[in-house]
Amino acid sequence: MTTTYAVLSEGLEKRFGQVDAVRGLDLAVPEGTVCGVLGPNGAGKTTAVRLLTTLLRPDAGSARVAGHDLVREPAAVRRRIGVTGQDTSVDGDLTGRQNLRLFARLHRVRDAAARADELLERFGLAEAADRPASGYSGGMRRRLDLAASLVRRPDVLFLDEPTTGLDPASRNRIWDAVRALTAEGTTVLLTTQYLEEADQLAGSIALVDRGRVAHTGSPAELKALIGVYAEVVVMDTDLMAKAAGVLDRLTGAEPSLDHERGAVGAVTRDPTLTLPHLVRALDTAGVPLLDASLRPPTLDDVFLRLTDSKELAA
Repeated sequence: MTTTYAVLSEGLEKRFGQVDAVRGLDLAVPEGTVCGVLGPNGAGKTTAVRLLTTLLRPDAGSARVAGHDLVREPAAVRRRIGVTGQDTSVDGDLTGRQNLRLFARLHRVRDAAARADELLERFGLAEAADRPASGYSGGMRRRLDLAASLVRRPDVLFLDEPTTGLDPASRNRIWDAVRALTAEGTTVLLTTQYLEEADQLAGSIALVDRGRVAHTGSPAELKALIGVYAEVVVMDTDLMAKAAGVLDRLTGAEPSLDHERGAVGAVTRDPTLTLPHLVRALDTAGVPLLDASLRPPTLDDVFLRLTDSKELAA
């Protein structure tokens, strides 16, 4: 079965003076899926989104978005996509209803009033529809911004850190909206600083570092790349250094220390390491424990390990 890609880029490059913001970006996002784009600050995520949404012209490489060539058919690309950027695009002096009707008219949507009312209801904003957007909470403004990007029912939706600064309840409402969109067939490309967000929403993840895609895969596949996470919590924080030495010897990886919890952890790819073995080694070293565990890594572990320069050079 042939896979149809909503976003397909090969070797995209963008330079600003002497800075290579994006240097050979290869990305393939199948239709109807959520792709999470993760990476440290300055990795090139936002520049990549600006390229793929025609806001910037690439210096090299090619891409097709929603079936159209990024450079030769930018107007056709823009007609097929929606974008929610890091900064809200709604007008604070207008009400929620007026904002959505304005966006609908700008996009020449038939029956703009009905479409605005539909989106207000869908995003839980109906009761606040006739209040100025300047009085909305941060979460409400982000939901209104997302609704504005959907007035035209885009095939591909770009979300650039859509939940930054939101409380957990507001973030969950955005997540529910994204899940509903993908269930209807919309493709979503999501950049985020929240690894839990990518774990919750994304079927695939592109880990970007220094302007290129360094690793791709499902959350489970990326976690499998780095093995198992071993963690111990010591009874006395003065013993953390000794515990770190034991973990270093057992795992061959540099341990991380959480002084607030008294926790020491390290990733291991050694399949023979068991919890009894770990506990015995620490007991032999004279390190009393409050807790010990071996668990699959989180995306935080993956992010920290795979964006390390030594790992990326491998």
